[in-house]
Amino acid sequence: MGENSRRSERVDYTGGIGKYLERLFSITRSITGNGNRKTLKLLQEIIPLNIKEYPTGAKVYDWTIPEEWNIKDAWIKNSNGEKVVDFQKSNLHVVSYSTPIHEKLTLNEFKHRLHYIEELPDAIPYRTSYYKKNWGFCLSYNDYRKYFNENEEYEVFVDSEFKEGALTIGELLIEGASKKEFLISTYICHPSLANDNLSGVVLTAFLAKELLKKKHNISYRIIFVPETIGAITYCAHHEKIMKNIDSGFVITTVGGPGKLGYKQSFDENNSINRIIEEVLQENNIDFITYPFMAGSDERQYSSIAFRINVATICKDKYHEYDYYHTSHDNLDFVKPEYINDALNIYIQALEKIDKSVVYKNMFPHCEVMLSKHGLCPEISGDYIPNRGIIESDIMCRLLLCCDGEADLFEISQILEMPIDVIYRVANKLEEKGIIERLS
Repeated sequence: MGENSRRSERVDYTGGIGKYLERLFSITRSITGNGNRKTLKLLQEIIPLNIKEYPTGAKVYDWTIPEEWNIKDAWIKNSNGEKVVDFQKSNLHVVSYSTPIHEKLTLNEFKHRLHYIEELPDAIPYRTSYYKKNWGFCLSYNDYRKYFNENEEYEVFVDSEFKEGALTIGELLIEGASKKEFLISTYICHPSLANDNLSGVVLTAFLAKELLKKKHNISYRIIFVPETIGAITYCAHHEKIMKNIDSGFVITTVGGPGKLGYKQSFDENNSINRIIEEVLQENNIDFITYPFMAGSDERQYSSIAFRINVATICKDKYHEYDYYHTSHDNLDFVKPEYINDALNIYIQALEKIDKSVVYKNMFPHCEVMLSKHGLCPEISGDYIPNRGIIESDIMCRLLLCCDGEADLFEISQILEMPIDVIYRVANKLEEKGIIERLS
């Protein structure tokens, strides 16, 4: 592979991805609770996550961290004592954050608390009621028609607990040569949904594992949070840090069989979008481009006070596939090799991002004498048409752009050269003290 198309060696974590998909899939996760702790502890087998807890009742901007919710069991029995809905068979059967109940009710008394999808008659939907005390069950439309009758009485049971507990977050800071940080965030609050968003959780863990293998120019702040309230909580407790971050990734829905795509950041002109597009094009991928939409945790990170340009590389993006938020979003729909494909795209994008450092030309008054510094031949004038640009010419062009503001990716776009080439040349100029890296 030539220098102009140089890419990193492809990583293959397919086996590990499959192993952790299996182990994590059935855990009952929500915005709080033991399922989230168990998930993060399993991820500690892959990376050295720091697990943090934020107490119930704490104010985080306009929100309050709710009571912690845990559930042991739930079911509905018919008049013959048969379980027609059973939490032990699928944790999607219960509306997340359902309050405890144990009563006998006619169907008319609780029909409005049963959730199904007629268009997907054999799928169990995923539903939540985090901030309003409620209870409910989810089931397939086929089971609703099969087991529920207007005149029959049913025994309804939810064994759940609300307590003064905590919201749990996983954090890993990989420090680079610069204090400049790049944000990588994924959410951990969905039970038994493989694409949305277990795929993102597992990819993020293996992406962090890969990042830990190398030294970096910039630092990476990697967080595993429950969606919305977790991102808000993290921003509230790390406000100064988060306000100094320019860009990042929200990693979600990366495991479906569909085409790769990416969702643009808040500012479509931000270099994060151009970097992603360049990587996808280099891999000859016919990708989908989604405009920015406040759909996931970019609502928090891109809010007015923070304005972090977070983008998402995805494979069957949320809202875009029929099985979204249903039991069909399972380990038959998601494959480890799909996640590994997306992982490699993320790795390649981060390699370009890590090279996007800012340099200042220390000889701004006219052209530096490259031969004096041993950076070009003493005898010149051997121009050969169509041979391509020589390195000393690249240096001269690069030096014209190193104004202490433009980063190397922006300069690579201006000069229409691969960032790998620009970065290599910049390193030579830095070694000679001609340019200085800014932090």
